[in-house]
Amino acid sequence: MFPSILIVDDEPSILQSLSGLLSDEGFDVMIAGNGYEALKIIDTDSPDLVLLDIWMPGIDGIETLKEIKKENPHIQVIIITGHGTIESAVKATKLGAFDLIEKPLSIDKVIVAINNALNFRRLEEENRYLRKKTIEKHSINGNSPPIAALKEQIAIVAPTDTWILITGENGTGKELVARTIHHLSSRADQPLIDVNCAAIPDELIESELFGHEKGAFIGATAKKIGKFELAGNGTIFLDEIGDMSLKTQSKILRALQEKQFQRVGGSRILSVNVRVVAATNKDLEKEIEKGGFREDLYYRLNVIPMEVPPLRNRGEDIPLLVETFLDESAKHNRSKTKSMSHEAIELLCNYSWPGNVRELKNLVERLFIMVEGDIIDVSDIPAQYKADIAKEPTGERFFLINNLRDAKKAFAKEFKKRKLLQKK
Repeated sequence: MFPSILIVDDEPSILQSLSGLLSDEGFDVMIAGNGYEALKIIDTDSPDLVLLDIWMPGIDGIETLKEIKKENPHIQVIIITGHGTIESAVKATKLGAFDLIEKPLSIDKVIVAINNALNFRRLEEENRYLRKKTIEKHSINGNSPPIAALKEQIAIVAPTDTWILITGENGTGKELVARTIHHLSSRADQPLIDVNCAAIPDELIESELFGHEKGAFIGATAKKIGKFELAGNGTIFLDEIGDMSLKTQSKILRALQEKQFQRVGGSRILSVNVRVVAATNKDLEKEIEKGGFREDLYYRLNVIPMEVPPLRNRGEDIPLLVETFLDESAKHNRSKTKSMSHEAIELLCNYSWPGNVRELKNLVERLFIMVEGDIIDVSDIPAQYKADIAKEPTGERFFLINNLRDAKKAFAKEFKKRKLLQKK
């Protein structure tokens, strides 16, 4: 399929000669004598590129360019003019024109400009595709009400520069939420730098965050760039923020308040322009009461609080998660995918999942490898996931339910659980 080009010019001789030359070069050519006609063609045929005269009666080239970019931002536009000025070139470039070439037109220059613009369009399309795949890879799976509410919150907050504090139990997917926020933000083309505050020794965390100069301390044999500096204009994700010492919290607070810092052992002041997303599995308000977390840092980070629900509160997502993890295991092991029986999935839906999504993922990966057949059944599920159900109290609790219909439902659910256990 040949690239399509729309030529827009009020001079018939230009339209005729340029369309003939470009057709000979293998392009699919359309023509328009004014801006209004061009916009109508773009609405119906969506060309790959527009060669647009800047001086035309009626809607001129600049106004036409504005309309094109407003409705079709991915169409490349090259401005052609016999009255080229620096002012018009700057204005056209600011409005999104790829290039500007002057009349009388050199066909060689036109072809070079067209090929450059089309190559740039291809790169843009590849980047959009890769970004879409990245977002899909890091998307949060599930359609349960708690997850639907979380996704809605992410969609609202991600495009802003607002700082976010993500809370939730271990294994719920806080890092996944942080990555999704970054990839949906205006900083998606900039770095996302992870800092696991719990994994870095207290004596090294300042160096990790802000970097150090050569000779700043014993063992500093070379200059080190810190995480804040590496993040640049992107996002820094401070995971397990509640595990930092009060001393480190104080240094981070100062850097965030003043939007600048110094490397350890250095004197040069470096500016900070990062978006901060923090996460913790701790109740920071309780930590503040105990004196383990700075209240001022908490309020600095907690602009938008975001809680990731535990898996036990989103059991209806388990079938989808199981399917997703089975597919991932198949791709990772380069083998045919497996499935899980309805009874086995129902058994997993009734488990409490103290390790949350991470525990489910590990279990599914283990079952994928260890089960020889194509279908994972109840008999393949480890005993601990059945024992969790068996030890639940029954009997008297049914009489605590206020109406017969709900009591019947609760009994039916319990009955199905017990039948599942019989398939051990």
